[in-house]
Amino acid sequence: MGDIHSSPPLVRVHSQCLTGDVFHSLRCDCGQQLEMALSMIGAVGAGILIYEQQEGRGIGLMAKLQAYELQDSGLDTVEANERLGFEADLRDFSLPGEILKALGVTRVRLLSNNPGKVEALERAGVTVIERVPCEVPATPHAEEYLKTKKEKLGHLFSSR
Repeated sequence: MGDIHSSPPLVRVHSQCLTGDVFHSLRCDCGQQLEMALSMIGAVGAGILIYEQQEGRGIGLMAKLQAYELQDSGLDTVEANERLGFEADLRDFSLPGEILKALGVTRVRLLSNNPGKVEALERAGVTVIERVPCEVPATPHAEEYLKTKKEKLGHLFSSR
């Protein structure tokens, strides 16, 4: 949206989350983060949303639904993925860096709590001049999920 070349644009690299983005699941903060990102980009009048098809941290929709069942029995999101034989996070964030470079964008303000996204863009040759927090109010249903993201996946939250 808008002029993405006059200054480093606000960029959101968002991983697909059908349950959160479309069905507004209370288990995660994904849909809220997507809405926040679009609102912030709209407010500044310029920015980029890269929507990655990496459902369930890269394990796919069906396995994600199986992980939900395991979470219902007491496992956290990382433990559930691992019980299903996956790594905690299988996503690959190399494509967004290439997309940004193809757009002629080599300096960004990244809207993310995930340091892995910052590292991936930097490895691709895109300078992250600022990591803009993408924190949304937690629902009671997502509090443990967000705690796990911080403690086991290294996500950065100021309020948790």
